[in-house]
Amino acid sequence: MAEGLPGVEGAELVVAAPGDGPGNWAGAAAAVLVDGTYWLAYRLRRPLADGRGVSVVVASSRDGVHFDRVTEVHREAFGCESFERPALVPVPGLGWRLYLSCATPGSKHWWVDSLTAPTPQALPAGERRVVLPGDERAGVKDPVVVATDGGWEMWVCCHPLDEPGEEDRMTTRRLTSRDGLAWADQGQVLAGRPGKWDARGARVTTILDTEPPTALYDGRPDAASNWFETTGLAEWDGARLVPVDDVPVVRSPHSDGAFRYASAVPLPDGRVRYYVEAARPDGAHDLVTCVR
Repeated sequence: MAEGLPGVEGAELVVAAPGDGPGNWAGAAAAVLVDGTYWLAYRLRRPLADGRGVSVVVASSRDGVHFDRVTEVHREAFGCESFERPALVPVPGLGWRLYLSCATPGSKHWWVDSLTAPTPQALPAGERRVVLPGDERAGVKDPVVVATDGGWEMWVCCHPLDEPGEEDRMTTRRLTSRDGLAWADQGQVLAGRPGKWDARGARVTTILDTEPPTALYDGRPDAASNWFETTGLAEWDGARLVPVDDVPVVRSPHSDGAFRYASAVPLPDGRVRYYVEAARPDGAHDLVTCVR
């Protein structure tokens, strides 16, 4: 494990998988720390036969480990086949916004929707708006949303739909916005590298508060590794993210090796609390946390 980065060693369980064995996952989480309270949004997923990503849970905690459920959003309310990674952000003057990755039924397409409400508890009944519809060329999902001085920044995973059967490929694009709802595409910033561990795709999962900025990202070498991504590190060069190594920096030692969807929360003492979806020995994925 690279110094200062998340790992399985010393990690504590936050949310256990909803069942035993492969395809049962708790994770794909996004976390923020606001006025001493941790807020967490995560996806619960069951195997394909049981419905895939069935809901997104919003929870809160004072210690960052033991969380109480605040509310839950179910995929049926959005008419989608599955949920994937959400993003949860406080919005000054409005309250809270939950971004949702939604799978279009009967297709490989994804879109990003949103709910905005005065409180996290009110999010299921909040104002709904499609944020990124995607199109016939690409599905979009797994947004990472960051507040900036001038508004908002999003790093979104894109899946090209131009080759049937190859839709698992993924790249990351950077977008900017003044209100967090209407977004301007600033172009592709990270993609897989032929012959490397991330050849099949690269998905930004969290932006670290470093200078220059760095990002953790999910990558995999081939289509067979879909859903079993491991974590790499990339540095921002002013125009794009450049991977720093030819091997992943972190993976789980268990089963499929998945160690993905890292979310970093800077702490007042200068350390970072990470939330990660990690494979366990039976093939299920738990949501775990560690401080580095």
